[in-house]
Amino acid sequence: MATQNLQSLTDVTNPDAWTSSSRDTLTPVNTSFVLSPSRRFSYEDRPVAQLPTSRHVRVRIIATGLCGSDIHYWQHGRIGRYIVEAPIVLGHESAGIVEECGPDVKTLAVGDRVAIEPGVGCNTCETCRRGRYNLCSSMQFAATPPYDGTLSTFYNAPEECCFQLPPHISLREGALVEPLSIAVHCCSLAGNLQGRSVIVVGAGPIGLLCCAVAQAFSASKVVVVDAIDSRLEFARGFGATGVYKMEPGLPEDNAEKLVRSTQLGDGADVAIDATGAEPCISCAISALKRGGVLVQAGLGAPKITFPIGQICDKETTLKGSFRYGPGDYKLAINLLDSKRIQLDSLITHEFAFTEAEQAFENVARRTGIKSIIYGPGIVRAMAEGIAVPTFAPADPRL
Repeated sequence: MATQNLQSLTDVTNPDAWTSSSRDTLTPVNTSFVLSPSRRFSYEDRPVAQLPTSRHVRVRIIATGLCGSDIHYWQHGRIGRYIVEAPIVLGHESAGIVEECGPDVKTLAVGDRVAIEPGVGCNTCETCRRGRYNLCSSMQFAATPPYDGTLSTFYNAPEECCFQLPPHISLREGALVEPLSIAVHCCSLAGNLQGRSVIVVGAGPIGLLCCAVAQAFSASKVVVVDAIDSRLEFARGFGATGVYKMEPGLPEDNAEKLVRSTQLGDGADVAIDATGAEPCISCAISALKRGGVLVQAGLGAPKITFPIGQICDKETTLKGSFRYGPGDYKLAINLLDSKRIQLDSLITHEFAFTEAEQAFENVARRTGIKSIIYGPGIVRAMAEGIAVPTFAPADPRL
């Protein structure tokens, strides 16, 4: 938290305890953090939207993690063909409490604590019907223009996109189920990791989560590669069996030193690149053994040069990874439930909703690992005395 300690939540079912202003007690509003096309932030009190279908639920957002895509929209106004042409609410890594259920909702109830999967496929196209809904060309994804995200009081989501959290998983951790699901998807694409060696290039949130998932999937070695000492040190305590600091110079030279210094023999079985940077991708390919697999998770320049000769000579398998698919959210929550992965240490900075712009600036400076923004009125609704880093609410629903 930038300036204050969090406090334990009071009655989560009482709207008066959550309002961000006194007028909200009489007229509930959806207070939202909005980015304009001119890349300026503002707070807006919007009407609370009705549930769009009988199978939707309304979730009161408790915690939202910031992603690199949020920062990119703020700084550049676009990501590829997705352009901020109208005011938009950012944020898509969220968890909260169900406040209202449509009449046909069967698996959720008011008061349930849920992690939200922020993308909704059309469920009718061939891609969706094959079970690869993450590749749906009609995907409606939170905080991707023109669709609003979750940095608001309320967010409506389909029942199937809300996953109940076990009692011991806090909502601050629940907000990170989304990036954890990305890591689960990456590692699953690599195939069975049991007894195999894995290189993860990039020790940002996604790279670190891939490291933890690979370890949970019983990889024999997990080596994390980065250029920042503090992130490599963090990786050592987050599942890495070895680390390597990228040096200036040719990717091939770095790959040779990486393989030698971490005792990878003829190279790694699997490499996961979480950077999207050309030198890192080339290094990862060079560090693979013959017949190895590269999973590309990081997005960088739309076109890059890479060593195609090596790929052919070694019969390297290249796989792109995009978000997450069927079963990834459930598996991510199972990993948390079994305590094979613990996310608490990944959260290094926490902000009240009124400090949201500070949170964006913090992430843009690459300060810490993961920043969390609490929903409107949440911090004010907490009882005094419990510091954020050790946040363990007495109410198990939180």
